[in-house]
Amino acid sequence: MAKMTIKPLGDRVVVKPAPAEEKTSGGLIIPDTAKEKPQRGTVVAVGPGQNDRKLTVKVGDTILYGKYAGTEISHEGEEYLIMNESDIYAIV
Repeated sequence: MAKMTIKPLGDRVVVKPAPAEEKTSGGLIIPDTAKEKPQRGTVVAVGPGQNDRKLTVKVGDTILYGKYAGTEISHEGEEYLIMNESDIYAIV
């Protein structure tokens, strides 16, 4: 992965969402219109934190986040989410 040129501010993180599932556990192919938005991703950049409080997550962590968390952005042909650390539920 190339070096991330986006530097989030405060308690924000930049996440690369995991790809949506292509098949069900039974082997059925899921059409594009029915794919669920992924709720898992990899942290690619972290902000400095706020009020002398460092962030818990770090670059490379795989995380779980809310279904509608973050703001979608496109940067250098890739899709990312920028979200507050409080939108992250867990590190996997």
